[in-house]
Amino acid sequence: MLTIYELKELVKLLEQTDVESIEVKNEDSRVAIKRRTNGVVVQAQPAVTVVPAPVKAVAPAPAAPAKPVVEAVRPAVVETPKVLAPAVEDTANLHKVTSPMVGTFYAAPAIDAAPYVSVGSRVQKSTIVCIVEAMKLFNEIEAEVNGEIVQILVENGQLVELGQPLFLVKTAQ
Repeated sequence: MLTIYELKELVKLLEQTDVESIEVKNEDSRVAIKRRTNGVVVQAQPAVTVVPAPVKAVAPAPAAPAKPVVEAVRPAVVETPKVLAPAVEDTANLHKVTSPMVGTFYAAPAIDAAPYVSVGSRVQKSTIVCIVEAMKLFNEIEAEVNGEIVQILVENGQLVELGQPLFLVKTAQ
């Protein structure tokens, strides 16, 4: 049987892709995860015998709603301001704050908290500008330079890559 951690990771992977369903089988269990418009339902059932290829292995949902083993609903995320600064023409004094790892970008320390920075915020080298979550570790990202945030390049909750620019900072003269 898969652990709850493994189930949560499968749900996260499904949410970050266009895949509508996924099925995982092992000797004593079968887990089918299907996307719904308001969340994702995870159903675990005892193992079934393998059915020949022409026959579909997943049974249709029963008429009466069955209680799922685990129901995961997409967590609420803090919305960062969608008003981004217009494209900056003079890039001579701009510094790109980049992601030091692959992970999920968070603009605030908690769901109900204000974002660390917004466009126009003054920052110092040690100012925390965001968090990048990687493997359940929340890594605080610092501005690296003194200046002013002129553009936020990613959305809250977005998956970011190693070296991907997160912010443009106009460096202080």
